[in-house]
Amino acid sequence: MEQDYKKEIEEIIGELKCPKDFLCYKSKFNDICKAGFVHKQSFLRCLEENPTNCKFSLFFEEKYFCQCPLRTYIAKKSGK
Repeated sequence: MEQDYKKEIEEIIGELKCPKDFLCYKSKFNDICKAGFVHKQSFLRCLEENPTNCKFSLFFEEKYFCQCPLRTYIAKKSGK
């Protein structure tokens, strides 16, 4: 996946500040947080045990959602 979308991924990375230093990208998307789409791929729900540890998590209606543009992009393009 990485080669196919490298330019788009680099554009997203260029606009972000990641506290994990883009570990998901550097690991070739093998080390990514647990997340899954809800509502016809409109929202990416955080499925991590401690979602409050992530600066991109948003608590809404008893659930945590992921607001990381890179993680959302990965999920949309790869299904991971």
